Amino acid sequence: MTSTEPIPLPASRSGRARPPRRRLSIGWWTTVAAAGLISVMTAPGQTAGLSVFTDPLIDGLGIDRTAIALSYLIGTLIGAAAQPLVGRAVDRWDVRHVIVAIAVVFAGILFALSLVADVIGLTAGFVGVRLTGQGALSLAVTTAVSRAVVHRRGLALGISAAIGSAGISLAPIALERLIAAVGIQAAWRWEALAVLVLVIPAALLIRRPEAPRQDGRSSPAEGWTLAEARRTGMFWVVTAAVGTTSMLGTALAFHQIAVLGERGLSPFEAAANFLPQTVTALVATLGVGALIDRADPRIFLVFSMLSMAGALLMVSVVSTGWPAIAYGLVLGCAGGSLRGVEAATFARYYGVAHIGTIRGVTWAIAMAASALGPYALALGAELAGGFALPSAVLAGIPLCVVIAASMVRPPRRRGTIEAGSGGGRR
Repeated sequence: MTSTEPIPLPASRSGRARPPRRRLSIGWWTTVAAAGLISVMTAPGQTAGLSVFTDPLIDGLGIDRTAIALSYLIGTLIGAAAQPLVGRAVDRWDVRHVIVAIAVVFAGILFALSLVADVIGLTAGFVGVRLTGQGALSLAVTTAVSRAVVHRRGLALGISAAIGSAGISLAPIALERLIAAVGIQAAWRWEALAVLVLVIPAALLIRRPEAPRQDGRSSPAEGWTLAEARRTGMFWVVTAAVGTTSMLGTALAFHQIAVLGERGLSPFEAAANFLPQTVTALVATLGVGALIDRADPRIFLVFSMLSMAGALLMVSVVSTGWPAIAYGLVLGCAGGSLRGVEAATFARYYGVAHIGTIRGVTWAIAMAASALGPYALALGAELAGGFALPSAVLAGIPLCVVIAASMVRPPRRRGTIEAGSGGGRR
């Protein structure tokens, strides 16, 4: 005789019925892998991907290093200013179609760079690749994951970010070999072709958004607007943390040969320091991604900022051997522990109905900060006669963010359930 009584769910320690664990579906993994591949293909617009073109551009265009640095600064700042518009587009249209459109424009700009003959054209090209590659494509793909994945969203963002980070870290090696083999003009064109061939199919593999989960947090149907979000302290603390990491991480990476050379490392040893940075960045990204769905995001903001402050303070004591490796490990943790946290935190507290618009503002600030960081550290080193003092002074920025993160409270809408770190107050 078959019983019609429901099978009881296993009880948790608190005595409440505990739902069975959901397995990660094929669609979940496909979305994460596709997003990771798209993140890798932002490399032609990232600092790492553009760095190997610097010396060939100087030789080919007959300009000096200051001129190309200024061109890069202008391109990044203008590209940053356009990110809020990209965020609104992501909210208005199907994000997969937006990614395809960005890829087509990005590829066109890369092809146009192969025809550049002067610094004005180069500056226009930098505007284009920083706007579409570093900014728009990165913003759109992480937003796509935030919308497409509800179950273990933080883990999905962490894995896709780790794939992207690994690919971007390896891109300079591949691009240097490509430039040596075919020349700088052909290298731009090969990059353009790769963006079209890889990004467009990957965008179409990202699945459509899941139905919202009623767990006490904001759902897509009741997502906060930008005006509402920016009136909360959490929005500005997360934005400050992302901007700080972007500014100071880029500054240390941009001047890494000089910073570590001042401490006695050879150019080869200084360049090799990117290896421990990459390793710990990947470990931190995956670890935080696995934990953020179940923990208070402020923990990871504080950890990232303390790591960044620690790396800056270590500049004055770094030496060859293990101290240099320790510096690389700490610096890698600072950047890796924050990847995916911003998108997961905003989706968690503000929903995803307007997440593109909200993240567009944060992304614009982060990009502008990345443009100003190398200049600020260089100016400080020039005034102080070395990198140790300005690095120690700049360490005060992440420490201020730590204080703010320790004081801020999860955002709460009047008349709704509080969005707490443990799933809300019932």
